[in-house]
Amino acid sequence: INAEGVPLALTEEFKENPNAMFVLWKDHTSLKEAGEITRAANNNDVNYLAYMGGIYSSEWYWAKALHIFRQDPAVKAATYSWVEHCDWMTALMCGTTHPSQLQMGRCATGHKLMWNEAWNGFPPNDFFTSVDPLLDGLVDTLNPATQTSDQVAGELTAEWSEKLGLPAGIKVGYGAFDCHMGAVAANVREGVLTKVMGTSTCDITVTSYETIGETCVRGICGQVDGSVIPGLVGLEAGQSAFGDLYAWFKNLVLWPTNNLLHELVESGADELVDKIESLTLQRLSAAAANLPVSAKDITALDWVNGRRTPDADQTVSMALTGIKMGADAPQLFKALVEATAFGARAITERFREEGVPINSVVVIGGISKKSDYVMQTCADVWNCPIDVLESEQSCALGGAIMAAVAAGEYPTVAEAQQVMASPVCKQYLPDASKVGIYDELYQNYQTLGDYVSGGKA
Repeated sequence: INAEGVPLALTEEFKENPNAMFVLWKDHTSLKEAGEITRAANNNDVNYLAYMGGIYSSEWYWAKALHIFRQDPAVKAATYSWVEHCDWMTALMCGTTHPSQLQMGRCATGHKLMWNEAWNGFPPNDFFTSVDPLLDGLVDTLNPATQTSDQVAGELTAEWSEKLGLPAGIKVGYGAFDCHMGAVAANVREGVLTKVMGTSTCDITVTSYETIGETCVRGICGQVDGSVIPGLVGLEAGQSAFGDLYAWFKNLVLWPTNNLLHELVESGADELVDKIESLTLQRLSAAAANLPVSAKDITALDWVNGRRTPDADQTVSMALTGIKMGADAPQLFKALVEATAFGARAITERFREEGVPINSVVVIGGISKKSDYVMQTCADVWNCPIDVLESEQSCALGGAIMAAVAAGEYPTVAEAQQVMASPVCKQYLPDASKVGIYDELYQNYQTLGDYVSGGKA
């Protein structure tokens, strides 16, 4: 944003410049910058990544800002500050986008911006200039006073009241990330992992200060006071690809259909392609579900878009091993589904290793409703019950719960959840006959991961 709080992409000079637009989390072009921030933190007297898993990610704020500054001097010259989307949208609704008024929520600042009460807010400017002088002064544009999402950020402006059809002056709560609010809708509590399953995944749980003590959980996406539920520590992890891995395979096997069918069929090709595409994953799932499970099966890694957690490394790649001449598409698809389940298990095991209890899992998101095969495989691999949330808009529902508290309708988040949180619509239980076999396959997954990582964690 510029000194007036206007996104550069909304100005005439930069309206066609991608470097001036919102940068998506999935953009991994700032790998180099993330590595430099990690090394600087590890070499510093105070490790400012202690509460962020110890590794800074290319999916996060400072790495993206530095990458853009290096790539585009014009954008750097016009930039006053950077703002997370959830905080800028809140400011827009309240008419407080000017940097002198702009306030930020605890969720984004704690998980992405290195904010923590242990060092009274953000790391100091000299830490960032030690990474690169291009970051000089950026942290000084940020308000170190952050708030949880049950607090009031401001009131809805007349302009947005008219646009949205809502009363002017209603209270607006502080912004937060979608998955953290999804966990609120899922009634997240200590010992329960909420997993948002879509193209990627985001894993959210909470724990008390009594449980976590002084532990800094290794290799996750942060542990932040009040980022999910006020008064509890919110912990985030996730996989950079889940449904995206299935989509990659679908596109792979559909290459002849998408590229040759129009040459071979005089009419109706588009409809036929659409029909085949709509049935492909459904039929692959049905065929894979009927395959026996053996410790000698094909093993795959789920790192087709790098690895978010545990231990962020966006340079690693997906791999397959154990393929023989008799292997077919359902067998390969089965291996990919198992790989995503194994990647999720690695996250759960990391939490447990670090003293964060995980006893059950609640899932939300598209895949939880679309594929019995994927969900049952996950239950078998994780060896724990999985509850599927009924709500089709869990992240929005969690936001509504927080808004209800901010508006004074309920005194606490817990009381709002009792009334508003989504019920469970389905449960998957592990198949005891497969659990032991999946334990062996999981060891194969870990061995393959060690090899692909070249000895790195």
